[in-house]
Amino acid sequence: MRTRPTPRALLAAATAALAVGALTACGDDASDANAAPGKLNVVAAFYPLQFVAEKVGGDAVHVTNLAKPGAEPHDLELNADQVAQIVDAKVVVYLKGFQPAVDEAVEQQGGDRTFDVSTAVPLLDASAGHEHEGEEAGAEEEHEEAAGGKDPHVWLDPTRLATIGEKVAERLGQADPDRAADYTARAATFRSDLDTLDKEYAAGLKTCARREIVTSHSAFGYLADRYDLEQIGITGLTPEDEPSAQRLAEVATEAREHKATTIFFETLVSPKVAETIAGEVGAKTAVLDPIEGLQPGSSDDYFSVMRKNLAVLKPALGCT
Repeated sequence: MRTRPTPRALLAAATAALAVGALTACGDDASDANAAPGKLNVVAAFYPLQFVAEKVGGDAVHVTNLAKPGAEPHDLELNADQVAQIVDAKVVVYLKGFQPAVDEAVEQQGGDRTFDVSTAVPLLDASAGHEHEGEEAGAEEEHEEAAGGKDPHVWLDPTRLATIGEKVAERLGQADPDRAADYTARAATFRSDLDTLDKEYAAGLKTCARREIVTSHSAFGYLADRYDLEQIGITGLTPEDEPSAQRLAEVATEAREHKATTIFFETLVSPKVAETIAGEVGAKTAVLDPIEGLQPGSSDDYFSVMRKNLAVLKPALGCT
């Protein structure tokens, strides 16, 4: 079992490092070396929130993503530079319960400059029916407790993301009143683009032979909720959890019952578990991306990945 420092200990160390480095003029434009002159300095906790802030903020903002490409954002551990970015930001956009280290930093350093996107739309309850025995249960229960028993993957419903975009625009406008109307206008354009995506999904998944998606972890509750699908997660909300033998057997049974042809895995975690189930039931595997982050050097964005997801879902579910 791997022992890791707690977020509080990590933050304390990072804050101490800042003190040694004599960080001054917190929040002062002159102290913000990362943002271009005249731009609003925004920190986003992970990729989907970076994408929203950039779409709504346009060329008026400089957005820093705390989570590096290719890294699992759940496990983010902040260093002193990242704490400094939070201190210097005019707006910090995060999702409470998703990244404990960010929650801790926001509590200690964020002040009234922070915006928790979970306040913009109601979050769904964490997926039930994915019980683990023994050691597996502890990690999953810990994660769900940290998330307040809610599923954080709200960005996988385009309509909910559109509402988040509008709320982010409001917060940017509060920090930068002279450009508030511009933020509002860009949020409206963002909603229109997301409405188009939503219609593509609704049409593409309207008539399908199956409506069950077997996924490596339970990240797709909002997608399932929006488009009348049923998610069968091999693990719960934590992608690193190792499923018990009992859970693997249960998923294999469900996959056979629903005649699943595809077992989905993700870009940021190992496909080994999905491949095990696929081999057991005679299915193939494919990537269904929860868009928690992009791969290093990727030219994709939220819209292109969502459309790739739709392109793999349609044949897997036998949609016409």
